[in-house]
Amino acid sequence: MVKFFRSGNPLTVLLLLIYTLLVKFYYLIHPSSFLVDGNEGLLYGLFVKWMEMAFGKSPFLFTSLAVLLLLLQALLVTKIVNHQRLFAKPTYLPAMSYMLFTSLYEGWNIFSPALLVNLVMLWVFSSITLLYTRTSARDVVFNIGFALGVCGLFYFPATIFCLLLWLSLLIMRPFRLAEWIIALLGLICPIYLLGTYLFLTDQWILFAKIPRIGLEIPFISHYKVWGAMAISLFFFVLGWLLLQRTLKKMLIQGRKIWNVLIVYVFIAMMVPFFNVHFSPAYWVLAILPLSLFVANAYWSIVNNTVANVIHILTLAYVIIMQYFSKN
Repeated sequence: MVKFFRSGNPLTVLLLLIYTLLVKFYYLIHPSSFLVDGNEGLLYGLFVKWMEMAFGKSPFLFTSLAVLLLLLQALLVTKIVNHQRLFAKPTYLPAMSYMLFTSLYEGWNIFSPALLVNLVMLWVFSSITLLYTRTSARDVVFNIGFALGVCGLFYFPATIFCLLLWLSLLIMRPFRLAEWIIALLGLICPIYLLGTYLFLTDQWILFAKIPRIGLEIPFISHYKVWGAMAISLFFFVLGWLLLQRTLKKMLIQGRKIWNVLIVYVFIAMMVPFFNVHFSPAYWVLAILPLSLFVANAYWSIVNNTVANVIHILTLAYVIIMQYFSKN
C-alpha cells in the first residue's frame, strides 16, 4: 500500500479515493452534524445557517462535506509539497498520511470552523514558501495577514497564526520591521471591514460575536483523544528525526520550509487552548502540517515491508477505535 502512495503517478488519486472511503466509511454511516460549541466565529455561524436553509440539517450532508474538504486539503497539500520538492520525487504520501491521521479521532471528521480554517491555511502556507525568493514581499505579507484575518472571522483563535507569519518572516527573510507592520495591518483589515459593514447596516450588535477567545487548560479524560495525540506526536518526532538524515542535502529554501513546518505544528497545537470552551476537535489544525512529517517517516523507511507493517498497525488502530471501542 505505501509503495503505491510513494509514487507520484496521477492515477494514485483513484487509489486515494478508495482509501478515503475505507478510513472514513464509519463516519459516513454514523454521520454527525456541524460543530457548534461556542468557539465558532461570526462568519461560520452565518455560513452554517445558510447551509441549513439551503440544504436542510442532514448530518450525512455535513459529514460528507467534511470528508470532501479533508480530501481536497489532502490533494492541495500534496500539490504544494511536490511543487516545492520537499521530497526527492513527487509523492502522494502526504495525502495518504493526512487522510489516515484525521481518521484517528471522530472530532476531526466533523464539519467545523477548523476545517474551513485549514483550507485557508493551505493558501497561507503556500504563500509563505514563496517568501524566500521574493525581493519585496510586502504584498505577499499583507495578503497572508488578510487571509489570517478572514480565518479569525470563522474561528477567532486562528488569529494566533500571525505568530506563524512573523516567525516565518524571521526564518525565510532578513528582518524588516515594515513587513511585520504590514502583516498586522492585513490581519486587522477583514475585521475592520466587517465591523464597518455591521455599523453602516445597523447590525453592530453582531460585532460582539467576533472576538470569542479565552484561555483554558483542560483535563482530558477520553482515551481516544489521548490515543490519537500519542500516535500523532510519535510520528511527528519520528518524521523529524528521520528528516535530519536528508536535511543537509536539501536546498536552503527546502530546509527553511521544513523549519517553518515545525513552527506551524507547535503553534497549531497551542491554538485550541485559547478557546472559550476547549475542544480537541480543533487539533485538526495541527494534523495538517504534522501529516508532512508522517509522510516523511513513511518516505524515509526504504524497506517496503517495514513501512507496510507500520501502516497496517496504524490503520488497524483506526478501524478498532471506529468499530470496536466504546464512545
